[in-house]
Amino acid sequence: MPQQSATISIRRATSDDAPGILACLREAFEDYRALYTPDAFLDTVLTPETIHERLAKTIVFVAVSPSRQIAGTIACNVVNHDEGHLRGMAVCPAWRGTGLASQLLSHAESELRRRKCTRITLDTTEPLKRAMRFYEKHGYRRSGKISDFFGMPLFEYQKPLPREDTPGS
Repeated sequence: MPQQSATISIRRATSDDAPGILACLREAFEDYRALYTPDAFLDTVLTPETIHERLAKTIVFVAVSPSRQIAGTIACNVVNHDEGHLRGMAVCPAWRGTGLASQLLSHAESELRRRKCTRITLDTTEPLKRAMRFYEKHGYRRSGKISDFFGMPLFEYQKPLPREDTPGS
């Protein structure tokens, strides 16, 4: 098991990373497959077709291990003049507990801050209790908005994102 995520490099994904991102998503979410509707699971772990849509429409980051395997991923995009949105965060089980998830989240938040976002939203499903605790630990709170995600409730979380040049931030 990896000792720490300091040996990881995080960079913007390219189309060459698609197979590794797909493998990471599937590995990270496989334990939850039975708790998802089939369509919700497929939308979460993506397909060879939908990964390229995500790469084209969002900023996708990958965490690459020393052995050049994708150990984690996260996607973000600007929704409107002040809101950024996160989705598709996954860390391979071997890298859980190393701080990699926090590094990925920080990387995406910094990207959205650079793009002048003042708040970030993300959505998660009920089975992902560990993810909910992780996001809450990092300042995200439920907005109260619940939508339908292929027959499953999808809970929106949000977090204010102060500018780096703001005094006291």
